[in-house]
Amino acid sequence: MLSRLADLIHRRRRSALIAAVLFIAVSGALGGPVFGLLSSNGRDFEDPGSESVAAREQLERASGANPDVGLVALVRTGVPVESAAGRAKVEEVRRAIASERTIANVSTAFTTHNRSLISNDGRSTYLVASFKPISGDAEKDAAKRIEHDLKGIDGVTLGGSAIASIEVDDQISKDLARAEQFGIPILLVLSLLFFRGLVAALLPFATGIAAVIGAFFALRLVDLITPLSSYALNLVTGLGIGLAIDYSLFVVWRYREELARSGPGAAALRRTLTTAGRTVAFSALTVAAAMASLFAFPQRFLYSMAFGGVFVSLLSAVSALVFLTAIIAVLGPRVNAVSPARWQDAIARTARAEGGGPWFRLAHGVMRRPLPVATVAAAVLIALGVPFLGVKFTGVDSGVLPRSAPARQAQDAIEMGFPKNETAPIYLAVTAPRSAAKEVLSYAAGLGSLPNAVAVTRPRAVDAETWRIDVYPRSRSLAGSTKTLVHDIRDHPAPFPIRVGGESAAYIDQQASFRSHLPYALLIVAVTTLVLLFLLTGSVVLPVKTLILSVLSLSATLGFLVLVFQDGRFEGLLSYTSQHALNATQPILIGAIAFALSTDYAVFLLTRIKEVRDATGDEVESIAVGLERTGRIVTAAALMLAVAIGAFVTSKIVLIKELGLGVAFAVLIDATIVRALLVPSLMKMLGAWNWWAPEPLRRVHRRIGLHEAGGE
Repeated sequence: MLSRLADLIHRRRRSALIAAVLFIAVSGALGGPVFGLLSSNGRDFEDPGSESVAAREQLERASGANPDVGLVALVRTGVPVESAAGRAKVEEVRRAIASERTIANVSTAFTTHNRSLISNDGRSTYLVASFKPISGDAEKDAAKRIEHDLKGIDGVTLGGSAIASIEVDDQISKDLARAEQFGIPILLVLSLLFFRGLVAALLPFATGIAAVIGAFFALRLVDLITPLSSYALNLVTGLGIGLAIDYSLFVVWRYREELARSGPGAAALRRTLTTAGRTVAFSALTVAAAMASLFAFPQRFLYSMAFGGVFVSLLSAVSALVFLTAIIAVLGPRVNAVSPARWQDAIARTARAEGGGPWFRLAHGVMRRPLPVATVAAAVLIALGVPFLGVKFTGVDSGVLPRSAPARQAQDAIEMGFPKNETAPIYLAVTAPRSAAKEVLSYAAGLGSLPNAVAVTRPRAVDAETWRIDVYPRSRSLAGSTKTLVHDIRDHPAPFPIRVGGESAAYIDQQASFRSHLPYALLIVAVTTLVLLFLLTGSVVLPVKTLILSVLSLSATLGFLVLVFQDGRFEGLLSYTSQHALNATQPILIGAIAFALSTDYAVFLLTRIKEVRDATGDEVESIAVGLERTGRIVTAAALMLAVAIGAFVTSKIVLIKELGLGVAFAVLIDATIVRALLVPSLMKMLGAWNWWAPEPLRRVHRRIGLHEAGGE
């Protein structure tokens, strides 16, 4: 198939290029608005089938109001809050918020007679508002209107989940622009150095832009059916550019080899696509399969990342196989144009070389002492992974924002300057008739005796069959003692059906959801990796070894993230404030991406080793030549991908920062310790056993395995 595609593109290269450019233009026009369509809010991270969501929805139906606090207004009165001037200012803010038609209720220290809403110094207070049952996007629109209405009142800082969601969206857009400003100039320089020519250096960016634009268009189409999270946009951009660089490096360098072997023409293009192109297509399948594992989770944040990852990986391959191939078919030998004579000589030497380079010598050096090298390399990865055994997790709230963000400032001020934070109570939806008022009251009184409970509100009947009880914890919503309180409430004997909700309960339910769905995600990754690598190699040993090495590499990455973000290292250098825990979604997301990319690099190396082994039958020499022919490319690809995604370290949102550093570290570890040391040492020790498979599976591979077309 790839051979026929190469011949078709060669015959119709200008038409193919024009068609590709038109498709990119149309995708850009239709997919560009996705930035304004995708959004994020706290519901991105919750399981729709969880108890906390059921509690919220029950109270919404019964009361006509969202039980979660959607908006917080911190008011610095400048005078004692309880003075006439202070009361007047609080009332002015209350009226401005209550005038918004989507607001269900607004509570102040004076409407509730709750002195906990007044600061310790008596000169600040905060108001809490709940929305009517509307979507997260509608809540943000309403919050923007309220924000505008309050601009004329001094001393007011808005916070709460709706404002935090707006600020996260705005920050993501700014971070994306900053990452591009930081990363693209570096990528251009690296691309020029690795491709050794200006024309060739620009090809990955053309390929990447095409893939990213196509993925944005695909995301917009999916968003018409099911709302997606704006967090996916960062992933699409970083991963799309990174994969485009990987695939462009592989295709262009192989095309240069074929130019040196047979000169320009259909044969060079055909050989490029049936070797490097085949590897690219297979690699994209493995990356897409790993990213598809995120579909196992019901959280919008994760399945949005799955859509983004699958689309951009497959479209990166399509872009490389069609758009890039059409470009190099038009360019021919001019793919090496605008290159100094010294670089031209280096290109020619590299294209003609069959061995003897630095990676060839490194491979032989490793294979002379395979056991010590493998032992030391594995020990380093295991040691890096040990800190992950002590990992702690946290959720997403305004704490992920920089301290300069108003929502973060409001939260910090309330937590530090007030008797207790009443913006995130644990609430209960109790199903009981009005006639059971005494039993419900007795049950609520019993909750007050639970450890870590500061106060319990009197039960409020919100309709004929539903009561609401609020329990205020001693500590902040994601503290360990508060999570214990949620468990204690759920375990406390109740005379009627209850559902527990609120921020703390939602976090606990999120963790339970992750634990219950993670085995399915791991099963998807393991099975697809083993099957695809078997179809590629015909071996059952190499897929299992690749799986084990990927797990080692991933554990080292997660351990490194614990050392940095959980333990609070490099806070000044990385410009963040440690939450003393990792965001709970990041190990899953980083795991999927890192696993996908490590398998990607394994495919690059194994296909070249297999190609040489099939041609020569030499077990040792095929490893050395395979590493020589891919070592420079994989290292360059890893470094450039680390820059492309690692640029997100400049993000002001800590969970995006974790993603950028984690993926960058993972690909660099994989391209160095794993590919340069562990793979050649283990393959040398295993020898011919690398390619072993039982006879029934050999027959399966001969029938449906992936083989190079035309005996090439």
